[in-house]
Amino acid sequence: MLVSPHFKKLIFCIAPVLFLVQCEQKPPNGGLFLPDGFKAVVVVDSIEERVRHMAVTNDGILYGKLRNSSEKGGIVALQDKNNDGRAEVIEKFGAYRTLQKWSYSTAMRIYNGYLYFSSELVIYRYKLKPGTLIPEGEMEIVMTDDHEHGKHEHIGKPIAFDNKGHMYVPFGAPSNACQNPKRTPGAPGMDPCPQLEDHGGVWRFDANKLGQTQKDGYKYASGIRSVVAMDWNSQDENLYIVMHGRDDLLRLFPNIYSGWDSALLPSEEFIRVTEGSNFGWPYCYYDQMLGKKVLAPEYGGDGNIIGRCQDFDDPIMGFPGHWAPNDLVFYDGDKLPKRYKNGAFIAFHGSTNRAPYPQSGYFVGFVPFKDGKPSGDWEVFADGFAGVDPIVSVKDAEYRPMGIAFGPDDSMYISDSVKGRIWKIVFEGDKNNFGRDQLAKMDKRKLLAHIRTPDETKDNLMAGKFTGGEKVYFTYCSTCHQQDGRGATGRFPPLNGTEWVIGDKERLINVILNGMDGSMEVNGEVYNGVMPQHSFLSDEEVADVLTYIRTNFGNDAGEIKTEEVKKLRNSL
Repeated sequence: MLVSPHFKKLIFCIAPVLFLVQCEQKPPNGGLFLPDGFKAVVVVDSIEERVRHMAVTNDGILYGKLRNSSEKGGIVALQDKNNDGRAEVIEKFGAYRTLQKWSYSTAMRIYNGYLYFSSELVIYRYKLKPGTLIPEGEMEIVMTDDHEHGKHEHIGKPIAFDNKGHMYVPFGAPSNACQNPKRTPGAPGMDPCPQLEDHGGVWRFDANKLGQTQKDGYKYASGIRSVVAMDWNSQDENLYIVMHGRDDLLRLFPNIYSGWDSALLPSEEFIRVTEGSNFGWPYCYYDQMLGKKVLAPEYGGDGNIIGRCQDFDDPIMGFPGHWAPNDLVFYDGDKLPKRYKNGAFIAFHGSTNRAPYPQSGYFVGFVPFKDGKPSGDWEVFADGFAGVDPIVSVKDAEYRPMGIAFGPDDSMYISDSVKGRIWKIVFEGDKNNFGRDQLAKMDKRKLLAHIRTPDETKDNLMAGKFTGGEKVYFTYCSTCHQQDGRGATGRFPPLNGTEWVIGDKERLINVILNGMDGSMEVNGEVYNGVMPQHSFLSDEEVADVLTYIRTNFGNDAGEIKTEEVKKLRNSL
């Protein structure tokens, strides 16, 4: 078991009045593990609305995009006035909504004197004025996702800019694998997939034009399922993305995939996106263990067949499944050791759906680059965010790395999405004598349960035979709501102590049978995950699993009978 620096270490202090009191010793580097020579300080311990992506101005002002916009604002500005690394000035501004509902931010970039940021459907910008903390002008709307369907899965709007005045924006796929009905065991994928016309790709826009919609953009690349991590590489002048791979291999095709397969696959693909490239979603996915792109089961694949996938573009690197790459930044400064020059830093937010194995990711990785291609394997750059190992449930993680930004002095900022903490990392070592010795302890962290490939037998957290509602839950529900029923912040709601579970039976049965799209509020928090329909379950299975949920996780509600499910299903 890893003893994390996040665990509180109590020491005895002698007070002036000569009695003993207990006090907390703060862990070094704000709890982070870093290569030798790097040091970290906590810029701000927490921000209520939580921070996702960030950008830093040339005069050192740090702007963070808040997950939720409220009457207080949708952006936080932080300033370190005495150069100790910590923010003395913290101000919020830029409210584009007065309520915290329905918000999902995925971008913060500075380009051509403007601060660009996004909600799930709109890209905004403010004109920056050097020496001014809060922009003085009006918020401008650059682009609006005006599809009639509104919000859907993979709705994030990260932003990247090239050196020719273009802005790149992905329009994520509105499904997992283009099934109809979606996320239904055994259901085939639509062929051809109609969603690819307006989704599942990257569009290019005029970065300086206001009031655009998707129709004003140019479809630059396709076959890309979901994007949060995206950056323009100024060295080789190309767009790069670390794509979120598809989910639910075990849940949807248990006759093909094991729980171990589903935990590790498919790859989170690191892709070099050029004009006209196509990476094969939904027809294919990349298997990093086989080193090839294979046909998806919705289109006749069995985990080995290549078929039409030979016609699609391959990634430059494949990371293990479900690590959730949520930011990508290429470093082009000169103050860090030479090995980091032009390399890629990636924030792996961490998995939610690796059950029955430990959750994985939750660190910041690094990929060295040379001549526009990876020049070595991926590395662990910053770790220790979660504070525990193994990570059984996503909510066991104390922090989760979300955003990365570099300041004008080459200091690196990392944001956390759980509490809104921000770290500042600086290099204080000898950059001319930095090599394998300084990276040795980081190499060892690859052996920890939240990073290494799990042992198929020994690391199975739910080994054993389950029956009835417990079996249904661990087969179809635990990958999202977690085996402890506590869910995942912002995505999948908890199942304990909520009226959605212990209240109206008919409403609960309806959610299982019909699913639910869009955002929902549970116990005062907004969740953006999508609940797929489970009408493929029998009346008895629905009754069993709902009874299990209503009588576990601290709940003490009445059972749901098979007859109740049957009656409601027949009335639909």
